[in-house]
Amino acid sequence: MTDQTIVTGDDPVRAHRSLWSDVWRQFKVHRGGLIGVGVFSFVVIAVVIGPYLHTVDPQFLDFKNKNLGPTWAHPFGTDNLGRDMLAQVLAGGRISLAVGITAMLLSLVLGTFIGIIAGFFKVLDGPLMRLTDLFLALPLLPLLLVIIMLFRDTLRNMFGPETGIFLLIVFIIGITSWMQTARIVRGDVLGLKEREFVLAARSIGTRPRRMITRHIFPNVLSPIMVSATLGVANAIITESALSFLGLGFPSDFPTWGRLLYDGANFLQITPSRVIWPGLAISLTVLSVNYVGDAIRDALDPRIRGR
Repeated sequence: MTDQTIVTGDDPVRAHRSLWSDVWRQFKVHRGGLIGVGVFSFVVIAVVIGPYLHTVDPQFLDFKNKNLGPTWAHPFGTDNLGRDMLAQVLAGGRISLAVGITAMLLSLVLGTFIGIIAGFFKVLDGPLMRLTDLFLALPLLPLLLVIIMLFRDTLRNMFGPETGIFLLIVFIIGITSWMQTARIVRGDVLGLKEREFVLAARSIGTRPRRMITRHIFPNVLSPIMVSATLGVANAIITESALSFLGLGFPSDFPTWGRLLYDGANFLQITPSRVIWPGLAISLTVLSVNYVGDAIRDALDPRIRGR
């Protein structure tokens, strides 16, 4: 809804503004958020459209031009097998972003569901929060390594080497990163269910499922949206760490973390092999974090009302 000024006597009265117009107005003044949106959009467009512009096959072997620095033919140089680094970074970006977004959606759905159920139904609050505390107390990196070692070969045989590892990585990141979202959503639900509009809905006999979908869930979208942006960054970092340890995707299925792992042994020969994927990870994570900060500030009514 657009801003309109209605003049009544000597005092101008500003017309009613929608919530999302206020959120967008506050978001626009957050310089870091705008820069983050620009950088993240550039990364997404580059990895989606880039392979159609830079048509070199990322798996093409050219042993005559191995370990090259940046050239016109290979702007990011080549690796020890003569593969084009720019093509590999673009291809790896698709996988890394796909893992980050899919794992974020899984953790968001699970965390939101558990948080709403725990906050709304008192009888389930204790068991669900103790389950959340249990997951928070687990050492995540050793747990991830154990799960990968146990189920990697099984899923590879069932779905193929690429799809099997993708499903495994997404699943283990999703089920180990939902706890913060659940606790934040639960806290908001505990406050919301004592508000007047929820009490009024309960007094007229509204069913719990209807109250959750109609009144509770729309009012906890703010922390969910912030958790979504931070979840993407966390998933990309986790996938990169697993790939850097050699437990992620195979070498012929590059991700940014896998490119770092493969290039670590050639750091002194061709440092660009580590610089470019590391820079891609850093820019993506930083931009997503800045967008999350901007969304958090824009959704804060104490800041938005200034």
